[in-house]
Amino acid sequence: MELNNRKAFHEYFFEATFIAGIVLQGTEIKSLRAGKASFNDSYCIFHKGELFVKSLHISEYAFGTYTNHEPLQERKLLLTKRELRKLEAKSREKGYNIIPLRIFLSETGFAKVEIGLGKGKKSYDKRETIKERDTGRDIKRKYGI
Repeated sequence: MELNNRKAFHEYFFEATFIAGIVLQGTEIKSLRAGKASFNDSYCIFHKGELFVKSLHISEYAFGTYTNHEPLQERKLLLTKRELRKLEAKSREKGYNIIPLRIFLSETGFAKVEIGLGKGKKSYDKRETIKERDTGRDIKRKYGI
């Protein structure tokens, strides 16, 4: 099971990526295993030295009862202190954001989130990215690579 945030690569240049654990409650892991999550406009913020992901939508579990979770609640991300300090210092600079890139299950069965430290693209950068992708696709199609 792996969910990717394809829109993020269109909107941002990423300087660094980190793998973080995520604190889940109740039936959230069952929904993730079923692939019921969405990255629509999700981002990460710092609150009292801890990193949280906001607007990450994990759908309610279909067979959950009154113990079901809130789909859009904040979820804490687990990183080392050194990584947290580095991210917090960089995110305070103008133009830098921390964006979740993908959610996956580790080999041990824990849910992990790959986050990226990104700087927003301008519209001409986005057009350049689209042009590179299209020419690469045409080359592969022509030469069968």
